[in-house]
Amino acid sequence: MKRKIRALAAAGLLVASSLVAVALGGNASADTQICEQYGSAVIQGRYVVQNNRWGTTAQQCINVTSNGFEITTLNGSSPTNGAPTAYPSVFFGCHYTNCSPGTNLPIQVSQISSATSSISYRYVSGATYNASYDIWLDPSPKRDGVNQMEIMIWLNRQGPIQPIGSVVGTTNLAGRTWEVWRGSNGSNNVISYVAPSAISSLNFSVLDFINDVRNRGAITNSWYLTSIQAGFEPWQGGVGLAVTSFSATVNGGGNPTTPPPTTPPPGGGASCAVKYTANSWNNGFTADVQITNTGSSAINGWRMTYNLPGGQAVTNAWNATVSQSGSGVTARNVGHNGSIAPGGTASFGYQGTLSGSYSSPTSFTLNGATCSRT
Repeated sequence: MKRKIRALAAAGLLVASSLVAVALGGNASADTQICEQYGSAVIQGRYVVQNNRWGTTAQQCINVTSNGFEITTLNGSSPTNGAPTAYPSVFFGCHYTNCSPGTNLPIQVSQISSATSSISYRYVSGATYNASYDIWLDPSPKRDGVNQMEIMIWLNRQGPIQPIGSVVGTTNLAGRTWEVWRGSNGSNNVISYVAPSAISSLNFSVLDFINDVRNRGAITNSWYLTSIQAGFEPWQGGVGLAVTSFSATVNGGGNPTTPPPTTPPPGGGASCAVKYTANSWNNGFTADVQITNTGSSAINGWRMTYNLPGGQAVTNAWNATVSQSGSGVTARNVGHNGSIAPGGTASFGYQGTLSGSYSSPTSFTLNGATCSRT
């Protein structure tokens, strides 16, 4: 069974949904009603529509059509500083062993040559909800369990609700400007792209958003795309909200990821500089590490070592394989960033827990050579 789990963000920010899908039924025709809490049906022989009422005991019903669904009954409501009542949605891929028919997901990001999708919504007034398009990724080809990375595209936000985390900037994707939020709910990391005004339909490249998240250091090309889905998270009201069409196609044929070396390359040392940028809070921190090759020859494969101050422990990392033994940290390149040209850079980052006051490490070694600090 599929559960999509998000916890309360810090300072009372949005919690998001827990999603459970039951065994697939047959193809749905127009006007197929689902009132079962986690009921689902297949449409077009390709996608799964699910009712997914999880945040309230009140009844919710959806009308499944050949192209999507409509919310027809929604009796529950939730405070806007907490979780929504449900996540009725349509998806392609695998969620907790519930896989859409014939899907080629999970698929490694490096093997994706294109991933496109289109979505059309019908909105209502006087309700509090978001229209959310979710992209799920994980370091392993998971067909069950919680994925480590969630990309949320908010095509419409109504009422005093907001994504997990905090604003980290803006970006231009799919021909539009998006406000970018980043955070963690304790179970998985979340990067959200919020439209400044409602978008009723969008035809776009899913891979563009995946690549943007990769470029932010949250995933690598060795990760797997496991599912994509679109629907609504209602807090108050929402009868009449509808997905009127949905399509998704993911094509393989990309370049497989080359695994990182398990030992430093022959010859050992490197000329390097390190920029270490950290953000800390009461009991946690994140760190971004940028390595610059200050030498005259390329670095082909790297291993960085350093010591974390007391009270710090790495919990998850991106763009590098990071391990910790006591205070000692070892970071090895992944396939796509193992080569650093003269004057070039490679970056990785991680999240950790913190006990006591925060301080940054002071000394870094790359392939046996001490790096300068920038």
